[in-house]
Amino acid sequence: MRKWVACLVAITLATNILSLPAEAKHHSQADKSQSKTQQVAGKTAWQPELKVGVLQNQSAVNIVVRGKAQVLAAGSKKPVLTLAANEKVTIKADGKHLRVNGKKVTASSVTIQAAEAALADKFRFTAGGHDYRGAAVVMLKGSSLTLIDQVRAEDYLYSVVPEEMPSEWPQEAVKAQAVAARTFALQNRGRHDSQGYDLCMSTHCQVYGGTASEKAASSKAVDATRGETLVYNNKLINALFHTDSGGMTENSEDVWGSRLPYLRAATEVHTHTQPWEKTVTAEQMARLVQQSSHKDIGKLKKIEQSALHFGKASGDRSVSGRVRHVTFIGSQGRAEVTGNKLREILGLKSTLFTMSLKNGSVIIKGYGWGHGLGLSQNGAKAWAGQKDYKAILAHYYQGTNLKKLY
Repeated sequence: MRKWVACLVAITLATNILSLPAEAKHHSQADKSQSKTQQVAGKTAWQPELKVGVLQNQSAVNIVVRGKAQVLAAGSKKPVLTLAANEKVTIKADGKHLRVNGKKVTASSVTIQAAEAALADKFRFTAGGHDYRGAAVVMLKGSSLTLIDQVRAEDYLYSVVPEEMPSEWPQEAVKAQAVAARTFALQNRGRHDSQGYDLCMSTHCQVYGGTASEKAASSKAVDATRGETLVYNNKLINALFHTDSGGMTENSEDVWGSRLPYLRAATEVHTHTQPWEKTVTAEQMARLVQQSSHKDIGKLKKIEQSALHFGKASGDRSVSGRVRHVTFIGSQGRAEVTGNKLREILGLKSTLFTMSLKNGSVIIKGYGWGHGLGLSQNGAKAWAGQKDYKAILAHYYQGTNLKKLY
């Protein structure tokens, strides 16, 4: 739940989705090689790795290894350095190359990983005050350094899931979150490709805090759903989720204009959830309307908006009750502003709201938190008393199938 706060960043609905056969059966030789170094003896099943951007624009990167390690230059299998457990390594830029503990390395990136494949499962590294699973990759980007955590998908989820949903919530809800988070991560691989990694650590992608974020209950949910993903027509979906729908989730085209068949409005156990309120002056509202619509309506006299009804669309509201647009009438004319724009300029928690003008103030009362697409986290918690995680996912991502990718 983004530390139990909804993602307020507009996530693209572009359907750059992965084919499951290509991902599961024909993954690249690079992936195979990387996974091999990350596997503990006895674990033969392949799983994808993710490159998570940890630090950017650094003049130097300091890392402490929590196990015997080796430093490999890009394109080389011979270690530049070997490190003892708890040893520190410092990487600095040296023109177009790097210096590792003062030693020049003629490469633009180095990888710091467990000294042996059999030790990889327990290997950790510390950077910026946080511990991470996986291998550390330090890459020269321009004249500065980027630190990347090259981590197995399931290890990544051990940190992400408790950041996104409280681990003490019902297991069926946490399992649903685990599958959604796994699907989102794999479908969005390469989102930050121009920066050299797949995913960032913030709400723009998914919150990732390293091993300190891990919780036993959420790790149990990750393990119980290992490799499970959501597909539509055998392709990974863009498994969006949010904190609370307020009473009903939304059709994708009513949020960002693109219709996705699996992101359809879905009912909730409870309505009018997560209530919130905000007040602005009529003068402020008139100025904001002018800035948004490029129309000077003068003094605000009236606000036209239909009543909120869940499951019934109207001209200015979608089927979930969210605002499509609001009409503002002033002394010099009238103007319409979309619900998404109002949410942006007023900093509202959602577009599920009503507006009224009273005594020179505009009173905004709303419900929910987030964009309203896909899984509602509070909604999943409520449904967990009636449905298992598979049914919860089918409810929020309509027409999808659960497929074990690895």
